[in-house]
Amino acid sequence: MTPEWQTVVETLDHYVPTQPWAQTLVGVAVLAASALFIQWVVALLVLYFAKRLLKAIGHEDWDAALQRRRAYHNLWYAVPFAVVSLGIGLVPHAEKAAAVVGRLAHAGAWICVFVAFNGVLSALQDTYSATTRAQTRSIKGYIQISKLVLAVICVVLVLSILMDRSPLWMISGLGALSAVLLLVFKDTLLSLVASTQLTSNDMLRIGDWIEMPQANADGFVKDIALHTVKVQNWDNTVTTVPTYKLFSESYRNYRQMFESGGRRIKRTLRIDAQSVRFLSEQDAQHLMKFKLLHDYLRGKQTDLERANEQLGELAQVPANRRRLTNIGTFRAYAVAYLRHNTEVRQDMALMVRMMEPQAEGIPIEVYCFSALTAWVEYERIQGDIFDHLLAILPELGLRLYQQPSGSDLSGFSGQLRQAVLEQAREDAPRPALAHDESVMR
Repeated sequence: MTPEWQTVVETLDHYVPTQPWAQTLVGVAVLAASALFIQWVVALLVLYFAKRLLKAIGHEDWDAALQRRRAYHNLWYAVPFAVVSLGIGLVPHAEKAAAVVGRLAHAGAWICVFVAFNGVLSALQDTYSATTRAQTRSIKGYIQISKLVLAVICVVLVLSILMDRSPLWMISGLGALSAVLLLVFKDTLLSLVASTQLTSNDMLRIGDWIEMPQANADGFVKDIALHTVKVQNWDNTVTTVPTYKLFSESYRNYRQMFESGGRRIKRTLRIDAQSVRFLSEQDAQHLMKFKLLHDYLRGKQTDLERANEQLGELAQVPANRRRLTNIGTFRAYAVAYLRHNTEVRQDMALMVRMMEPQAEGIPIEVYCFSALTAWVEYERIQGDIFDHLLAILPELGLRLYQQPSGSDLSGFSGQLRQAVLEQAREDAPRPALAHDESVMR
């Protein structure tokens, strides 16, 4: 040792108290001051290099997210614990407490580090949520999985430090409890697999309209987490569905409908069977004035005339001749109307078909796709189509089937009562007064 350092040591020994407790107290104070000073230096260095690095890679917004999630602060808190863990052995006369305090400080440092990493993951979720990609793909499940893995590692590492055992010893102990752990974390494991499959296979996105009757869910997906998926229903209620149910059970997703740009219209008109008849020549001439039926009727009349000529004399019997019906003409009119409607997709399936007659009338099903998929616009287009088709029915001599209502029954009963009274008057015997007078004369 040089004479200069020897002088410094002798000077310090002159001011150091001789009592053991005082020396311990001074050592603790020096250790605490050193820990705080090193924390301050590390904080400055971390902030400086972190800002420079984030600016260099073009992600300055991450800095605000990291500060909001206190990732920097939690990392700084680990520095004093680390300094205490490393320097507690230098405190004089503290051999008995050094081992315990050192392990506690060591464990505290790792806890702060894991909490800082947890904040980094939360900051990553915040920055990703602000992007447009987050509207279709959610990484919340992956973030929660990562946090769960970090928590398990933190617990194993901290317990091994506090018990002064190897982490491998702790892991082997967890292996012996694997059956219990599988039972406790059953839902978590199921949700882990389901969340990964849903996201990786693009089966579900935030903003998808899904319908799951068994869970009373019918609305838009608002959040996809590890354990649950939140669905906002049309009545503004929220249904929480376990994630694994969306993987193991069936549900309907309307995303493809929105992406295709066409929403299906499938509705039935029930025609009164008593109103179905053949078209007369006058009816055909009247309907020829309809723009949507002109070409159809002209072509049909040519085909019918050619077919009836081949029958010869048999064509004199109306039952043998081919004739047009008003219900068939209505189907042709409905198809032509849909073909000329600019709000109906012409490149998708479009038809008007007659289904099996039933007790409630003859079903005529309209099947097409609207050009707009938004709910309000879709209902408007569908309403306009059926408003027109319902109003055109009388022009072809057709009636819509409708079950008798209370007013219909009351009117019918009144007519029946009136008919019974009139019949009773007709059947009543005439008075014999005139006959008696003639006899008396």
